[in-house]
Amino acid sequence: MSDYDTNDSMLELYLFESTTLLEQLDEILLQSEHDKNLSQDNINEIFRTMHTIKGSSAMMSFNIIAEVSHKLEDLFFIVRDRGGIDEDYFEVLFDLVLRVSDFLKTEVDKIQQGEELSDEKPPLVDEILNLIAAMKGGGAPQAATPQAAAPQNAAAQAGAEAPAELLEGESLFRLHVYFTEDCQMENIRAFMLVSKLQTMGEILRIIPDDLEGNPDAAELIKERGFFCTFVTSLSREEVEEHAKSTLSVDTVSFVNALPDEEAQPDAAAPPQAAPQSPAPQAAAAEAPPQPQTAQPQAAPAPAAKPAEKPAADGAEHKATKQNLINVDLNKLDVLMNLVGELVITESMVSGSPDLADLELENFHKAARQLRKLTDEIQDTVMSVRMMPVAATFQKMRRIVRDMGKQLDKEVELTLEGETTEVDKTIIDAIGDPLMHLVRNAMDHAIENKTDRANTPKPSVGRIVLSAQNVGGDILISVSDDGKGLDVDYILGKARDRNLLVKPESEYSEKEVFNLLMLPGFSTKEQVTEFSGRGVGMDVVKKNIEKIGGAVTIESVKGQGTTIYFKIPLTLAIIASMEIEAGGNTYAIPIANIRESFKAAESQLLSDPDGNEMIMIRGAAYPIIRLHRIFNVENCIESVVDGILLLVDSGDRLACILADKLLGKHQIVVKPLPNYLSWYDVKSSGIAGCTILGDGNISLILDIQRILTQY
Repeated sequence: MSDYDTNDSMLELYLFESTTLLEQLDEILLQSEHDKNLSQDNINEIFRTMHTIKGSSAMMSFNIIAEVSHKLEDLFFIVRDRGGIDEDYFEVLFDLVLRVSDFLKTEVDKIQQGEELSDEKPPLVDEILNLIAAMKGGGAPQAATPQAAAPQNAAAQAGAEAPAELLEGESLFRLHVYFTEDCQMENIRAFMLVSKLQTMGEILRIIPDDLEGNPDAAELIKERGFFCTFVTSLSREEVEEHAKSTLSVDTVSFVNALPDEEAQPDAAAPPQAAPQSPAPQAAAAEAPPQPQTAQPQAAPAPAAKPAEKPAADGAEHKATKQNLINVDLNKLDVLMNLVGELVITESMVSGSPDLADLELENFHKAARQLRKLTDEIQDTVMSVRMMPVAATFQKMRRIVRDMGKQLDKEVELTLEGETTEVDKTIIDAIGDPLMHLVRNAMDHAIENKTDRANTPKPSVGRIVLSAQNVGGDILISVSDDGKGLDVDYILGKARDRNLLVKPESEYSEKEVFNLLMLPGFSTKEQVTEFSGRGVGMDVVKKNIEKIGGAVTIESVKGQGTTIYFKIPLTLAIIASMEIEAGGNTYAIPIANIRESFKAAESQLLSDPDGNEMIMIRGAAYPIIRLHRIFNVENCIESVVDGILLLVDSGDRLACILADKLLGKHQIVVKPLPNYLSWYDVKSSGIAGCTILGDGNISLILDIQRILTQY
């Protein structure tokens, strides 16, 4: 077992930061490779990313991660120093850095899972050193330059403000920083700030001077703030912006001297405007500073403790960063459940039968206001759980890039609707199905270069990943302009595997495509490391159906294929139609209902097996009686006297017979009690339950399962 605590708050911060930085690294690399240009800004960003990961990993004693990221930092210091990458090394560099990214993500994932990290130096380190030597013209790899050294080393050695010759365009700043209240681990927050500033200039001194070894460092920073002397070519505004964008930084002010120094005259100002040296007690007070362009002469003075946290001085000091915090998803689940209970309780109070015949104008006015507030709370809590699909979509770029190289196919991935927001639970559920479809499109759909050259299509294949809002659902599609699906070929494969349940001539094109989602069905002749279209599609279908979605396939032979996921925005609260059967109330998700209607006797018929059917606009649909499924008595037996609802689950349609419709409602989905799992209740077609405004329980029907079984 590992010797680190996966519940430690410092570790959580490390994992969040490292995961975020590595995802950003992949985005920069893939976009730069697509543009065939590594800009100076991106070089600097990659250097800062590696510098931050190196420092935080070393602090956490994750030595392998620190070593690999340190070597990659050295490599990008050389790239940055040379102003870019030579064309001869462009492809080699990107392949190497992406493999380093994969290695670091694997190691970070091990930490997250509580597994032991690798204890041997990976071959990637030697590859980086060889590339460094090659870029230097065959010379031996050199150690990291002082600018690339770990910030904690520079800070620790700076017991006093080190003499530094300011170069042209450089300025010296003294920062006084406070972190947000109750953020905890103030010394670690200061370390992160130092790591960030180190990539933009040179740290001369910090107070406290030992962020790791001093056990009182966090308390000192909390009480007095964190001080830092910093030389950089950035402007005052840029320094302030970068500092404030660091995690948990609350206020940033500029002072004329550190607590144990005398205030320094402003060398950048005219002689007559030079400020007088204040008393030592006021040395740390904020003054309107200008960047110093000459080396100050430090003089020791008694330390002065700031009396209180400095206040922001108007709009100039307003933070430009967003106020974001990380929240455990389990806490949001609990909050969502409480809001659901609140909505139910509000309905029970407002709709109480005891108040039905009473004239209570003030009560009804207050009840309407309560409904308005509960609706707003419900919408707000739901919006907190919503996330854009961009991060999931962006991960597909790497798959297209790597498979394109291995399969020798030129393919362009286009992303549409990346800002579309979906519930976090659904975001997590669609990642693997999307990855599978993109891999299938690359491996089996897009033609190789030779075959594609014999078509009128562009030489570069195209895959489009799209998301859009459609009513109360999200429609996600994966399209390609490849060879498309061959109906006759699929039917032949299904026949060979004895998967056909009726004559081939009776299969519609849609039904043929749905054969691809049968367990074990494949059109791939040989097994490779990549799945062919159809391999694992049954798993894709099951995963999407688990979150209340449906999968649809469309294709034109020779032109391409599109696979659609229709999924709900959220799993917690859904729109439903309440129906009654035998005195019991059932809820059917609106997404599954096409229409409701009264049947005429002339529409009724039976199939050769005696099953009830109804003819609607030239198409026959089976009739499902709920009272027979759930053994309910005292129901309407005559189809003509009841009400029919035409429902669908993607590839199946049927009509459900009910006694009457009770109306459309927003319902809070509640899971079934655990003890009911002993009776396999879900297999009968019940997905969950909800509590109605009158306190009664309504069962939510699983339309997919009902249409499959009955």
